[in-house]
Amino acid sequence: MALLLCIESSVEVCSVALVRNGEVLALKESLLERDHAKLLAPFIACALGEAGVAPSQLDAVAVSKGPGSYTSLRIGASTAKGLCYGAGKPLLAVGSLHALATLAVATPGLLPNDLLCPALDARRMEVYTALFDAKGVQQAEVAAQVISKNSFAGELQKQRVVFFGSGAAKCRQAIRHDNAVFISVQASARGMAKPAELLFAKKRFEDVAYFEPFYLKNFVPVKSAKKFF
Repeated sequence: MALLLCIESSVEVCSVALVRNGEVLALKESLLERDHAKLLAPFIACALGEAGVAPSQLDAVAVSKGPGSYTSLRIGASTAKGLCYGAGKPLLAVGSLHALATLAVATPGLLPNDLLCPALDARRMEVYTALFDAKGVQQAEVAAQVISKNSFAGELQKQRVVFFGSGAAKCRQAIRHDNAVFISVQASARGMAKPAELLFAKKRFEDVAYFEPFYLKNFVPVKSAKKFF
C-alpha cells in the first residue's frame, strides 16, 4: 500500500493529491492560470498536513510528465525533484493524457466500444491528444494535432469518440458528427492516483537528476504585453 504524493501541473490546473493504494486521502487544487509557482508548495504542505504525513513517510512522488504547458511542466518537475532529493524518495512520471483519460473512465453513460480522446489546449487550433479505449488503455500515440472538420473522421465513422479536457472546446467548434461526444472532465491530480500506483508497483522510477518533462513540442517564447520601461 504505497503512499504517494501526486503533482499535476501540465495545464492551467494546479493540483496536488496525497494517495494511498490508488485512493485519494487529500486534494488541493486551483483553476487559476499561471499560479503554479505560487500555489504548488503551499498545496503540498496543506495536503501533507491534513493527513498528518511527513515527506519522509512518502513512498514516492509522482509528477505529470506532459505534454502540456512548458512553464508549468517545468515548475511541477522542479518541485517534485526537489522533494525527492530532500526526502530521498523515488520519482514517478505519469503522462498527462493518461491521467486525464483515467478520470474520464468513470463517466456515466460511456459505451464499451467508445474511444476516449483527452485533449489539452495548445496554440491556435492545436491540441495535444491521444486515443484510449473505454477502460483507459492507450490505443494511439500522443500527438500535437491541428483540429479541423476532418479530424478523427475515420474513427468517428466506426464508433463514438468522447472528447474532454482543456482542448475539447476546439474540437467541439470544428467537429460536427453524430458520434462526437463531449463531456466535462478536466485535469486533476486525482487522475494520477491509479497510474502512479501501477508505476510504483512495477518500480518504473525516473532518474531524479536527469528527468525532463515530455514537452512534445519545442518551447516558443511569447513577447510579454507588459511595459517595463
